[in-house]
Amino acid sequence: MKQLEDKIRDEGQALSEHVLKVDAFLNHQVDPVLMQAIDREFADRFRDAGIDRIVTLESSGIAPAMMTALEMDIPFVFARKRKSLTLQDDLVEADIYSFTKQETNRISLSRRFVQPGEHVLVIDDFLANGEAALGLTQLVESAGAVVAGVGIVIEKSFQPGRDKLLERGYQVESLARIAKLEAGEISFMEVVR
Repeated sequence: MKQLEDKIRDEGQALSEHVLKVDAFLNHQVDPVLMQAIDREFADRFRDAGIDRIVTLESSGIAPAMMTALEMDIPFVFARKRKSLTLQDDLVEADIYSFTKQETNRISLSRRFVQPGEHVLVIDDFLANGEAALGLTQLVESAGAVVAGVGIVIEKSFQPGRDKLLERGYQVESLARIAKLEAGEISFMEVVR
């Protein structure tokens, strides 16, 4: 997706060989025009998959998931990283490790919002080692629903996340696939659609 790649080049920062900072438009400040383009792209790529609902992870996945849900005219729900007083009963849970934050989080989703047999699209902001996406697919399947696909805004293709998801048979659609990060330089993979 050229518009996203241009935004990453212009406003993203390669802090190291493994860390890409995109807080100017995706995971702190959000560019709504870019989100609208992202939602259309995800909707186009998954339009024929019979999606009933979108699941994402708080907080950076919320903007692209919500906009895609709006475009597809379906509900979305986000998994919580921290339990609250109102999120206690009938949960599905999974543990995910964040390499960026160097911590493990137990994520939770109420079974009430993901029904058995539904076809669910998982959307997340980043794919690197695959921990978050795999945790989300685990929640969906634990609730008795079917993972119809995984939509990723930015994929670090030099890390094993995509392979882990493909090994499990999921359709993976990444809008920007990064081939390499070097301090100050970002290289994209050539992807033929």
